[in-house]
Amino acid sequence: MELIKLGKKGQVSIPRSILKKLGLEGDIALLVDTTGDGAIVLRPAAVYPVEIYSDERIREFDESDRMDPATAARLARTIGKN
Repeated sequence: MELIKLGKKGQVSIPRSILKKLGLEGDIALLVDTTGDGAIVLRPAAVYPVEIYSDERIREFDESDRMDPATAARLARTIGKN
């Protein structure tokens, strides 16, 4: 366990030895939470990029997902056999 100091602006620095032990480096996002007994818990956050699709892009997806007539007929025959 290491002792750290809370700065005037409410900031703390996590000791390098702790970061190394956890395999954390660079500019990463952390989630912060508290427990009922007053502990502060930090966890690495998984951040994933989000793409907002335009109507045109959605139409492209729909078109690429559309089944051609031959495949639809083959599927209909296969389902009809069950």
